[in-house]
Amino acid sequence: MIVTEESLHEAFWAVTRRLREQTKRALEPWGVSPSQFRALNVLLTHGEARLSTIAAHLRIAPRSATEVIDGLQDRGLVARHPDPADRRATLVTLTDEGRTTSEAIHAARATEGERLFSVLNPTDRADLTRILNRLRA
Repeated sequence: MIVTEESLHEAFWAVTRRLREQTKRALEPWGVSPSQFRALNVLLTHGEARLSTIAAHLRIAPRSATEVIDGLQDRGLVARHPDPADRRATLVTLTDEGRTTSEAIHAARATEGERLFSVLNPTDRADLTRILNRLRA
């Protein structure tokens, strides 16, 4: 079978859509949206941060980041507190429940990813990892 650029492109997007759908399903037990999970992940990875920093990591407008963080704070997953270095600024941090939830979601996503890629043999998985890392760079 000859793979054209168009069919490669379409195959890639089809797999991306499938992975996105699996991610949504994996998030359902926690009632967290994909954008909320991404914000939790920023805080888990980078520690406490200002809203502007979270927005930059998520590549969204600061106002949108505020809405995402509001939803997480309403659920008790994050907390806001004044920035000791600048009283005008606010820092956002994970609560214990937020950390536990984020770690549980990571585990569920890893399981879903493993399920998706389990159809590949070890050589194909290694090749795909190498190719995706090259494209990511």
